[in-house]
Amino acid sequence: MREASSHLLLAGDVGGTKTVVALFEARASGPRLVREAVFPSPEFKSLEAVVSRFLEEGPSVRIAAACFGVAGPVVDGRCVTTNLPWQVDEGGLAKAIPAPRVRLLNDLEAAAYGVLTLPPREVEPLQVGKARKGNMVLIAAGTGLGEAILVWDGARHRVIPSEGGHADFAPRNDLEMDLLRFLQKEFGHVSYERVLSGPGLHNIYRFLRDTGHAPEPPWLGDRLRSGDPSAVVSEVGLAGGHPLCVTALELFVSIYGAEAGNLALKALAVGGVYVGGGIAPKIRAKLVDGNFLAAFCDKGRYASLLGSIPLRLVLNPRAPLLGAAQVASELLPGR
Repeated sequence: MREASSHLLLAGDVGGTKTVVALFEARASGPRLVREAVFPSPEFKSLEAVVSRFLEEGPSVRIAAACFGVAGPVVDGRCVTTNLPWQVDEGGLAKAIPAPRVRLLNDLEAAAYGVLTLPPREVEPLQVGKARKGNMVLIAAGTGLGEAILVWDGARHRVIPSEGGHADFAPRNDLEMDLLRFLQKEFGHVSYERVLSGPGLHNIYRFLRDTGHAPEPPWLGDRLRSGDPSAVVSEVGLAGGHPLCVTALELFVSIYGAEAGNLALKALAVGGVYVGGGIAPKIRAKLVDGNFLAAFCDKGRYASLLGSIPLRLVLNPRAPLLGAAQVASELLPGR
């Protein structure tokens, strides 16, 4: 038995930790969610395997168009994922689903399209700034660090994908220079993602611990070994439970704000800066205490310009999925 609608959309948010797949119905008011599921990415050999599992779990459907946001660079319809051993190809996905129209996007590209659809209640101002039409940017730390540019063409925003998270980490003071040297010994090249991500927060913690900032108590070591280290550092840091975690989180937030400001300058994002990803809503208390904003605006002669840019925290973690669904709807004939 097939679904009644002939305009069903398949959308996905593909990350190194989890993959969210959903079925939407295309409507004039925007895609309407029909069904969704979350899958642990490392447990599958390919995106096709995830999609096959999702489709098998529901009634038989005919997919009119599909779009997936993938954590990695998409070139000529193909992507080798950054944090997974997957190779994803639009043609292969079209055959596997099957679907007549399939598009791959960088995950932050999809998230940027999703952010444009969010109602005001799902976005929290970190700096009100000045309302202007112009370019915007999105920066999002999670399993990795993603960045995207939303270019204003005079009528609408067009999303430009980026791999700016893999650009060189630029320390701003002696402590951050020591952090760079510490990570260089382990990784060689040190990108912003090595610092601004879930693993990056743990990297900062290890740097502080191993360079003698404070001793690690046994209870904290046990928690780090038995759970997700970055989640432990974040939780203990937010609670003020140990100086290693408190300082690690403060340093993370400061570097996050600085790189958000860097991205705003590079895109001249006078229309606004969005802070998304899985980490930001969880550490909201630290993002609003002034440290993030101070680093964001600390740009010398351009401090006043940065101080005038709207800065917004994205509260809805499903923005990449919603963006993929929106793009899928635009692939339909006549759109």
